[in-house]
Amino acid sequence: MANKPASQPAKSNIVAIIAMMFLFGMISFVTNLAAPIGTIWANNYSWSGMLGNMMNFLAYLFMGIPAGAMLSKIGYKKTALIAMAVGFVGLFLQWLSGEVGATTSVFTVGSDVVTLNFVIYLLGAFICGFCVCMLNTVVNPMLNLLGGGGNKGNQLVQTGGTLNSLAGTITPLVVGMLIGTITASTTVADVATLLFIAMAIFVFAFIIISFVNIPEPHMGQKSGKVEKSKYSAWSFRHTVLGVVGIFFYVGIEIGIPGVLIFWLSSLEGGSVAVAGAVAAVYWLLMLVGRFVSSIISGKVSSRAQLIFVSTLAIFLTAAAIFLPKDLTINMPAYQAGVGFSMYEVPISAMFLVLCGLCTSVMWGGIFNLAVEGLGKFTAQASGIFMMMVVGGGVMPLIQNWIAGEWGYMSSYWLIIAMFLYLLYYGCIGCKNVNGDIPVSDDQPFDERDL
Repeated sequence: MANKPASQPAKSNIVAIIAMMFLFGMISFVTNLAAPIGTIWANNYSWSGMLGNMMNFLAYLFMGIPAGAMLSKIGYKKTALIAMAVGFVGLFLQWLSGEVGATTSVFTVGSDVVTLNFVIYLLGAFICGFCVCMLNTVVNPMLNLLGGGGNKGNQLVQTGGTLNSLAGTITPLVVGMLIGTITASTTVADVATLLFIAMAIFVFAFIIISFVNIPEPHMGQKSGKVEKSKYSAWSFRHTVLGVVGIFFYVGIEIGIPGVLIFWLSSLEGGSVAVAGAVAAVYWLLMLVGRFVSSIISGKVSSRAQLIFVSTLAIFLTAAAIFLPKDLTINMPAYQAGVGFSMYEVPISAMFLVLCGLCTSVMWGGIFNLAVEGLGKFTAQASGIFMMMVVGGGVMPLIQNWIAGEWGYMSSYWLIIAMFLYLLYYGCIGCKNVNGDIPVSDDQPFDERDL
């Protein structure tokens, strides 16, 4: 079996490729459930809006490096199966929070009595974070392997990324459709249909992946005794600064549309349906931005793209902050019983969703610049980067706190500050000033350096 040509897996595992495409979309789907569902809980606990999102991303801090270790020890297939099982449990607990525990008090936060169903929801969001972290670690390399590597493998990864963006576009839209206008009686049970669909997809993908042969080229290749190196990925300045950049980037990506949903929902006559539809435009523009970047990246460097989009994003966010809030524009949205139509929203919302064009290319740009010249330390850096996805939970939570203290628009100054850091990284911080560190593959990476 080991002598099969590299291209054969792509021909014999079409079903597995389709299943992995679903999982690529599920990464974004599960992640983007947090903000719109958070509007339900915020109706009961004003401080809780982004807490589910925080729990989802907090899991990355604990699971980033272990997920990479799982790939080395048990392979892509088993790691993916475990991830799907974990994801099913997390989604089930989120559904359960809409069914039980609404009258059982657990503890108090100020004058708020926190009930058991909210605790169950947070636990489910945290467990889903473990799932998404593992899937993020698995899906990209697995699609590349199933494609037989080379151009076909890259094409599959790009297709998966497009589905990821598409899921991010659809999720807040559909959740908004199901929730409609938040009332005192709105609960997680109102989005139970979506949770059941998500669980069904995980079951489907689990069964399919269980029966297909997934190539594991790295399994069984045990290296000899490795002497501890005095260097690691942490020895490179541009990598350390890139790690901070990824932390801020994910906070930006989640924070812009997440807080936007809360702001638009809070306006007079606003609803989660309209807010979710407007936020969905942000994710749609991320899809467009990734597509355009895939076309121009052969001629335009990651550094040039990062500098340009960071600068543009700063101006767009500043415009959203300073423009009068009574200045409005019509944007497409959906309301239950009405269908799709154009709805009047503050023009600031348009400038914020346009930031999706900018954030779309940042992850790849930062990652590519941060691992430049790392050689054997690249794998270690990848695990560290996965841990820093926790920024998507920490920074939106801080932004939500700022919004509660000083107003929604004031919270976007935090977004501008993070964009300024990414601009600095693109201009100066990404330069490798540690070129004297040996990075050749004949000096293998020691896991103890983690």
